[in-house]
Amino acid sequence: RDLPMSSDAVIQVNGVSKCYEIYDKPSDRLRQLVAGGRKKFYREFWALKGVSFEVNRGETIGIVGRNGSGKSTLLQLICGTLSPTSGDIRSTGRIAALLELGSGFNPEFTGRENIYLNASILGLTDQEIEDRYDAIVQFADIGDFIERPVKTYSSGMYVRLAFAVIAHVDADVLVVDEALAVGDAVFSQKCMRFLREFKKRGALLFVSHDSAAVMGLCERAVWLDKGVMRGIGSAKEVCESYLASTYEAVQGSASNQSSALAQQTQVDYHDARKDFVNSSSLRNDVLISPFDPRAIKFGAGGVEIQSVLLLDSQNHP
Repeated sequence: RDLPMSSDAVIQVNGVSKCYEIYDKPSDRLRQLVAGGRKKFYREFWALKGVSFEVNRGETIGIVGRNGSGKSTLLQLICGTLSPTSGDIRSTGRIAALLELGSGFNPEFTGRENIYLNASILGLTDQEIEDRYDAIVQFADIGDFIERPVKTYSSGMYVRLAFAVIAHVDADVLVVDEALAVGDAVFSQKCMRFLREFKKRGALLFVSHDSAAVMGLCERAVWLDKGVMRGIGSAKEVCESYLASTYEAVQGSASNQSSALAQQTQVDYHDARKDFVNSSSLRNDVLISPFDPRAIKFGAGGVEIQSVLLLDSQNHP
């Protein structure tokens, strides 16, 4: 049953599931059409199962999960490019999305033509696009390529142009998938500055494999695992649980690893910072914790670091 949408919610996801029909061969599709519901000639793949959460005004929510967990499917459902098998999604205001690379672009059109096409799809009038065209081009910063067909663009140019458009359409909700990962470092920083500014006035759904970016940008996070929502809560707690689960799946539980620890030779060291902070008006005592060989080790034990020293210019620890 649909839940009433609260006054602060701009997106509400109620028990959403998405199932794909997987056919082994094309003829099975025809056989299914003839058979109707009497027999199944396909296998079911549930990309999402019973996902529910709300996004409120001014809130930033990160979505984390391994490849194939259903993150992109969820975003496409929210944006309306896919329909759920069951459940309900409600939204208010204008949603602008940066999903898979090149979505919403005609590869035969130039960058200029795609700006007008994409911005009009997102609800801007021709006059509004004209007024913002120079700002979009400046943000994208792709030079003369703006007059060339986008099929000649690199993946980074695609992202530059697509992000520049959604940054100038006055959206109430921004949905950003992992496409930002293909941009260069300078442009990624520009995008992050924009997203932090956007947080002050709109809601943001942000998908990234970079947990540090999610924790730095988002207040809350949703963790998807094989289509099921494993957790929702503060970004820090959810990301830590997700990372712990990922490391355990790849490397095995720490309890299964060898308990033998290398003996670390303790070396007296000189904290050079004290020479500066003790004579400074900004004195700030800093405790340097020595390496603890009894701490739980990280990794599968294939390599062990037995000694780590940071030396000054006179080779003193």
